[in-house]
Amino acid sequence: MSLQGRISELANKHRKLDQKIEEEEKRPAADTLRLKDLKRRKLKIKEELRWLEAS
Repeated sequence: MSLQGRISELANKHRKLDQKIEEEEKRPAADTLRLKDLKRRKLKIKEELRWLEAS
């Protein structure tokens, strides 16, 4: 996979995680453990994106 393809794939995953986080936060009884996991995964992707874009 090309560098640009990987960046595009990660950006898409980042957007999907953001949507999942928003959906979870809208729930009356949001699952804090699920939110924490989703946010952790989103941050990991963001860090990888920054690293790839700097390359």
